[in-house]
Amino acid sequence: MNYDRFLNPRVAAVPPSGIRRFFDLAATMRDTISLGVGEPDFITPYHIRNAAINSIVDGETQYTPNRGLLPLREEISRYLRERYQTAYDPQKEILVTVGASESIDVALRALISEGDEVLVPEPSYVSYSPSVIFSGGVPVGVETRADTDFRLSARRVREALTPRTKALILPYPNNPTGAVMGREELEALAEVVRERELLVISDEIYSELTYGAEHISFASLPGMWPYTLTINGFSKSFAMTGWRVGYICGPAELISVMNKIHQYGILCAPRQGQAAALEALRVGRENGYEDVRHMRESYDRRRRLMVDGLRKMGLDCFEPRGAFYVFPSIASTGLDSEAFCERLLQEKRVACVPGTAFGPCGEGHIRCSYATAVDKLNIALERMADFVQSLHQS
Repeated sequence: MNYDRFLNPRVAAVPPSGIRRFFDLAATMRDTISLGVGEPDFITPYHIRNAAINSIVDGETQYTPNRGLLPLREEISRYLRERYQTAYDPQKEILVTVGASESIDVALRALISEGDEVLVPEPSYVSYSPSVIFSGGVPVGVETRADTDFRLSARRVREALTPRTKALILPYPNNPTGAVMGREELEALAEVVRERELLVISDEIYSELTYGAEHISFASLPGMWPYTLTINGFSKSFAMTGWRVGYICGPAELISVMNKIHQYGILCAPRQGQAAALEALRVGRENGYEDVRHMRESYDRRRRLMVDGLRKMGLDCFEPRGAFYVFPSIASTGLDSEAFCERLLQEKRVACVPGTAFGPCGEGHIRCSYATAVDKLNIALERMADFVQSLHQS
């Protein structure tokens, strides 16, 4: 049977994730080191896992409120106030979701009408543009470049504006580049937001993972709270990718509409995941986020290892200041991003992601995740160096 006539053409036309393609291919090959998927190699700390176990033992197997457990929302509110100077009412202005990915989805579906334009910095996370399309909107790429540290400039945002522009996605610290926005750049963007009354969807999932740079929450800037939806979660900072707990915060009028979508489509985030997240924040607050600090320090050492190794093999490499990715240029090799990654995987058994998976301006770059063990990173760098040398000799 030809099922094309049953499919939504808008959805059918969106290509599958460029990240998963290389990850799935690497999984079929022996002796492969994957630098592809952005997932911490740390196991969720024991006390967090134990909180979920205790929740099960205590018989907490029922639905939670749609918006999430109130004690969790209260801890999220306190965490954001103390860490990033943003204030949200846990009763009305916080929605707990199935990972930060659901937060992105419900935000766009609640806000975007057919034909509305959403500005999406590029390179950036692979789900933003598809999610805009799924909501009926039009993603408009805004280029960022290595020579400006992959920061989003107010000038480029202004140039991309049209009468149909409704929102701006602000994904910093950035995946895949590792870029971090400074206060000066954010304040310049705030001027544009104020002038055009844009809504900002600020994805701050890597907020705890910065290196020698301060994370500034966009909603904390003067006058920006009413224009901002703040997205965060537990996957990256607390090594809780499989628990699927995130959250979105913003004006009550917007959160209530997003809760409708969440209510009918999801009902609530998993209860044991919420119990684990509550433990992560409570204990983190009490011990100064010791687990997070330990992971961040480990990532920082790996970051320097990767940047130094890539530069020694002759690849230009922007120094990332956040997240756990490097985004080196492979232009000097003469290969495009897809060909480089295909051959590196086939010939040297190292899996990276083509820069084009994160938007057209990612061409000439690859993304390498350093959220893996140091011994594997060293082997991967040796194999990559051999590969790059063979390209220069051919």
